[in-house]
Parts: sequence; structure tokens; C-alpha cells
Amino acid sequence: MPALVFEGSGRLALKEMPVPRVEADDQVLLKVEAASICGTDLQILRVPPGHPATPGTILSHEYTGEVLDAGDRVRFLKKGDRVVVDPNLTCGQCPYCRMGRSNLCEQMTTLGIFIHGGFAPFNVAPVRALHKIGPRTPSEAAVFAEPLSCVVNGVRRVALQPGESALVLGAGPIGLYFIQMFRAAGAGKILAAEVQPFRAEMARRLGAQRVIDPTQEDLAAAVREATGIGADAVVDAVGTLMAEALAYVRRGGRILLFGMNTQAHPAIPQHDITRYEVEVLGTFIARYTFPAAIQIIESGVLDLPALITHRLPLRAAEEGFAAMRAGTGIKVVVDPQRER
Repeated sequence: MPALVFEGSGRLALKEMPVPRVEADDQVLLKVEAASICGTDLQILRVPPGHPATPGTILSHEYTGEVLDAGDRVRFLKKGDRVVVDPNLTCGQCPYCRMGRSNLCEQMTTLGIFIHGGFAPFNVAPVRALHKIGPRTPSEAAVFAEPLSCVVNGVRRVALQPGESALVLGAGPIGLYFIQMFRAAGAGKILAAEVQPFRAEMARRLGAQRVIDPTQEDLAAAVREATGIGADAVVDAVGTLMAEALAYVRRGGRILLFGMNTQAHPAIPQHDITRYEVEVLGTFIARYTFPAAIQIIESGVLDLPALITHRLPLRAAEEGFAAMRAGTGIKVVVDPQRER
């Protein structure tokens, strides 16, 4: 079968791979309906990489599929059921798993990063990674379950209250999820910072009352003008803006660090955090938030299809990667069953 395989050193290749099959009693064979490109995939393909991955792995940790076959111990799924995939596989035994913090598991591995993922027509996943979805849930919406589950975890961490103000740094896919979630939660004012005009316009469309280009305006001054005292909550959806975020948040406010980049080593003015009692919060992947993400998707409360800028077959996926790097693509959905 054709598959997009990470070869190391920034290389992604379309290769012929064996069709997988169920080989353990807890495994499920999926026909992949849709897979999407994540910012993490772009980080993996940077040189030097911003995120680790195993060479030889089929990428995509954001995917949805239909059950074709299952091992003997699989009880809650049957052939024809549709599922979304929680790609982060935890051990269930380490101290963090035992204290209910499975997203901090010491032995975690990830489908689509360290184990074969969704950029192929077929995939095998353990049943514990699968969440059932409705028969009429569009695959182009269901494919958002993984990133949305991570955003739900972040929204819970930052605990934005109705009427509070929020600033989202970066209007890529994650930033746009946060904007929509904050709007649905009753934020009083939503601001966004984005340099790409296309993404800035999308942020306005999806709920940001004001979008600032920090290369053209003084962002700190613009935030203070809009809020009076600074934002109640600031989300770094980029992964390199912690130090800058301190200039935009109000005293006693919260900074949520969502974006990740292993090459980011900011100089932090610790005095400002202490003196002004700023809460700096990390958030990492999903924490039992897949069911909530599925409910949000199936409710239709968020306009998720609006984020899709490219629908491509596997053989044209590089076009989607290029568009995301250039800022002209927001969410790229790949259909591994599509020939052209």
C-alpha cells in the first residue's frame, strides 16, 4: 500500500509498505477515512527537528477510520464501526498514570510519530486508542478529534470565565480552535496576534474581535488599549512566545503554553511572574478529553470544516505541507483512499 514515511533529517517519502493485519488480540485493523497534517508533523520535518520521531514510521497522528477486523479481546467494537484515534499510548503503570495524569506518562509512545499512523489506506491500532463515533459524523469533522481534545484540556487548564478577555498568539489551526472555544465559552473579548493575512482573516471570521499583526503594531499597546489592563488569559499557540506573553497578560492573569518547540529556550523575566502573580500553565496533549471533543464535534457548535483549506490524496500531500509552511494552508485533510 502507498504510505507517507518519515525517513529522518526532514525527509518524507511516499513508499510502498505492507498492508498491516491484526496480530494481537487487542488490535483493530482500520480503513483510514481521513488523516490530517498537524503542526507537530511540520516540527518533525524541520532540520534540526522541533519534535522527535522514529525514522521509518508512517506519519499522521490525527486520523479517523472504519473497523475492518479486530482481535479476540476486542469487545466494544465490531466490523463497520467508525472510530477516531487517540494516538498517545500510555503504560498505565508509572506513577503519573496511577495518579490520573496519563498525559504525563513516563513510557508514552505515539501512533503516527513513533509507531505507524494514518497517512496510509490501512492502519492497525490497539483498541484502547479508539473512540467510537456516530455513523453520520463526517470524517472531515471527526479527524479534528485529536487536536480538539488537546485544546479542550488547555481550555480547562486556563479556566477562562464568561466575560473575561483572551489573547491568542498565533492563528494557525490550534489558535483557531482556541478562538472558537473561547467564543463558545462566553469570552468578553477575544484578541489574536497573527502575521499571515489569510490566517488573520480566518481568526476574525471565527470570533476574534481584533486581530493584530505584531510586525505592524505594538502588540502590548494594542492589547492594553483593547482591555484596559491586559488580557485575563494569554495562549501561546506557537511554542516560542512565553517571554513575550508576559507583556500582554494582566497582573494576576494566566498564560497557557500550548505550542511546543524543543529548540525554544526563552529568557524569562522571573521578577514579573512573582511580582504580578502571573500563573504560567503548561498543557500537554489530551487528558481524558476525547469524549468531550467528540461531543463538541457532533454538536456542531464549532465551525471546524471552515479550517479545511486543502483536501488531497496521499500522492499530493506534499502540496499540503508546503501550504502549511507558507501560511496559505490552515488544515490539510488527506484521504488515503483517494487515487487523485
